[in-house]
Amino acid sequence: MRIGYLLNTYPQPSVTFIRREIRGLERRGIQVHRIAMRSDRDSLVDPADLEEYDRTELVLKAGAGRLLMDSLRLAVLRPGGFGRALARAWRMGGRSGQGRLRHLIYLAEAAYVTRRAASLRLVHLHAHFGTNPAMVAALVGDLGGPGFSFTVHGPEEFDSPVALSLGEKIAASRFAVAISAHGRSQLCRWADHADWPRIHVVHCGIDPTRFADPAPMPQGAPLRLAAIGRFSEQKGQLLLPEALAQARAHGADIHLTLVGDGPMRPQIEAAIAAHDLGHAVTLTGWLDEAGVRRVLAESHALIMPSFAEGLPMVVMEAMAAGRAVIATWIAGTPELVQDGHTGWLVPAGSTGALADAVRDAAGASTDRLAQMGQAGRDRVLMRHDVDREAGKLARLIEDAIRR
Repeated sequence: MRIGYLLNTYPQPSVTFIRREIRGLERRGIQVHRIAMRSDRDSLVDPADLEEYDRTELVLKAGAGRLLMDSLRLAVLRPGGFGRALARAWRMGGRSGQGRLRHLIYLAEAAYVTRRAASLRLVHLHAHFGTNPAMVAALVGDLGGPGFSFTVHGPEEFDSPVALSLGEKIAASRFAVAISAHGRSQLCRWADHADWPRIHVVHCGIDPTRFADPAPMPQGAPLRLAAIGRFSEQKGQLLLPEALAQARAHGADIHLTLVGDGPMRPQIEAAIAAHDLGHAVTLTGWLDEAGVRRVLAESHALIMPSFAEGLPMVVMEAMAAGRAVIATWIAGTPELVQDGHTGWLVPAGSTGALADAVRDAAGASTDRLAQMGQAGRDRVLMRHDVDREAGKLARLIEDAIRR
C-alpha cells in the first residue's frame, strides 16, 4: 500500500512526532510519500530531519507555472470535479480569515498533488493539521484524487473552527483523527452528529528505544528544571522568570534551562534580566533530539506553563525519560500528567500557582522525584508507544480504503 502524507511546512523542529509516525507506518510495510507545501530548511539541525528533508517533495518548489498548468489541465479533463473543487474553495475561502484568493492558491496546489498522486499511484492521503493541508486534501478528493484523512492537533484549529470549516472537512474525509479525548470532544462540537463515528483518537507517539535506559536523577541542589518548546504566546514561557523569582525569594534553589526559540525570545530575555536571573537561566536555542534527551537527563523535572495546547510531545518525552512534569491543567495534558503522582498540574496563567509547584518540587527529595518520574514513564510507555499508535492509524487507513 502506498499513501501520501500531506503537510504545510515539513520537516521542521517542532513536528518530529510526524516523522516518528511516518517511520512507524513504514515499519508496518506501508510506503509513505511525503508531500509538503514548503520547508524551513535553514531551521533544521537534527540529522534525522535533514534526512527527512531529502525525502520530501515540496509543492511550491515546482513553481507557479507548473501549478497553473496542472489546474488548467484538470479544468479541461475533469470539468465536473474542477467545478466542485472551485465551489468548495470559494465557499470555504469566504468564511475564512485568509480570503478566497488564498483558497484559489490551495486549489492550484491540490491540482499539482492530484497529478502527483496519480503518477505515484497513491491510494490515500493523510494530512496533518486541520488547516491548509486538510483543505488541499479535500480539494484533491473533489478533483478525482484519492480519499483523505487528517489529524487535528490543536490549539490553533480549535481557536478558529468555523473559519477553518472543520465540520465540512470532517464530512468530506474518510475519517478524522484527534490526538486526545479532549481533542475529539472539540471536533465533535463542530461536526454533524452523523459524522461523530468517523472521528477517532490516535495519540502522538514516542519511540521507546530512544528512552530505553533513563539517566539517574541528578543528586542535590539546585533543582534543575527544563522548559522545551517554541517561544510563543501559547506556550506561556513568559511566566517562568517571575515564577522562578518568586520561588527563589522563598529560599528555593533552582536553575532553569530553556530549550527552543521563537518570536517571544526578546520578551523572555528581558524578563530574565528584569528579575536578575541571568545566573539561574540558560537559553540553548533549538537542539536536536539527542540534545533534548541530554537536557532532560540533566534535569529533575520538565516545566510546561502553556496557555493552550493539544497534547504536548515534550511532556511525553520527559515522562519517557523518567522525569516529573510541572504543567498546566488544560486540553489533553491531564489525560497524561496526573497531579501528585507523575508531577504537578496548575491553573494556566497563574504565576503564583506555578511558583508554588516549583517550590514543592524543590522541596521534594530526590527519591520522591524519581518515583514520580518512574510513574510517568510507566504511564507514557503504556499510552504512547509510536508503533502501537501507528498501528491504530494504519488500521483506520486500511479500513477506509476497503470501504
